[in-house]
Amino acid sequence: MPESDSLIEARREMEICNACRYCEGFCAVFPAMARERAFSGGDLTYLANLCHNCQGCYYACQYAPPHPFGVNVPRTFAVLRHESYQDYAWPRPLAHAFERNGLVVAVATAVALALVLILVGAVTAPGVLGHAYHGPGAFYRIVPWAAMAGVAAVTLLFSLAALAVAGSRFWRDAGQGTRPPLRAVAAGLRDALTLKNLGGGGHGCNDRDEAFSQGRRHCHHAMAYGFLACFASTLSAAFEAYALGLPAPYPVFSLPVVLGALGGAGLVIGTSGLIWLKIAANRAAAAENLFGADLALLVLLWLAAASGLLLLGFRETSAMGTLLAIHLGLVLSLFVLLPYSKFVHAVHRSLALVRNAADGPA
Repeated sequence: MPESDSLIEARREMEICNACRYCEGFCAVFPAMARERAFSGGDLTYLANLCHNCQGCYYACQYAPPHPFGVNVPRTFAVLRHESYQDYAWPRPLAHAFERNGLVVAVATAVALALVLILVGAVTAPGVLGHAYHGPGAFYRIVPWAAMAGVAAVTLLFSLAALAVAGSRFWRDAGQGTRPPLRAVAAGLRDALTLKNLGGGGHGCNDRDEAFSQGRRHCHHAMAYGFLACFASTLSAAFEAYALGLPAPYPVFSLPVVLGALGGAGLVIGTSGLIWLKIAANRAAAAENLFGADLALLVLLWLAAASGLLLLGFRETSAMGTLLAIHLGLVLSLFVLLPYSKFVHAVHRSLALVRNAADGPA
């Protein structure tokens, strides 16, 4: 990463923290910091992405504002994380999507919705959206199977490739370009899946004020596992369509529908809680200019999940065509934006946890 103002500020604060070490038992960041004798750009990027923004250090720090030292690790690391998303993005010209992320999300969503609706109008007869269709293949009477599957596959595969390249670039600098042992990979993934560092050492995080809470951890779990369940639903639906030749929509108690319903509910619950916590949070420990970007992704996830649940509930009514077009547009925009939104933190933070496990105890 280039030597930015936030990188310089992060180095200054880590040097102060490394001399103090009062917060050493708070989370994984400070033991990892104590293993360093000097802070390179890669080390600071690693520490910033290892930070889960629990904000415990902000409330405990004797050097936090209004002290002249002005140490505010959560805010500084939030800015540095955001810069790392831009610097490691691929293709590089699209990294500018991070600069006005809230606007990008809104515009991309609108464009995707418009494209889907235009596609629907172009390939189907006038008035088709207002008809009720039943049984296997009903969805494809609204949007042809080839168009639905082709666009989704291209956008998803591109996003997965972009995330993989961004992750490899991050690991080259923050992971020191080494190959981690399998035990470290397993330990890092375990920490990522359990969100151990959002537990605040067992007490929870300071989501809104000095009081400890497990709320953010629970909401994040609901969102993350809801997303994984929806992804598993998509894979199982693809298996039924391609391997078994069974067209959608599927029966209510089929695997794709059950996983999709559970995943959608988890996403709605998790994102609703995280949106509320973000609005109610103490802004003093947050990067105010990133508020819109963080909120926009949560809102997009909420809309995609809610529209999917509505489609499930009304799929045998005349509202099905319109709900299908809206849901596909939202999902399409989500696929396109995955590598250029805060979603990247899932990759970077998991890799940071792998390096933390590889480095071992202080």
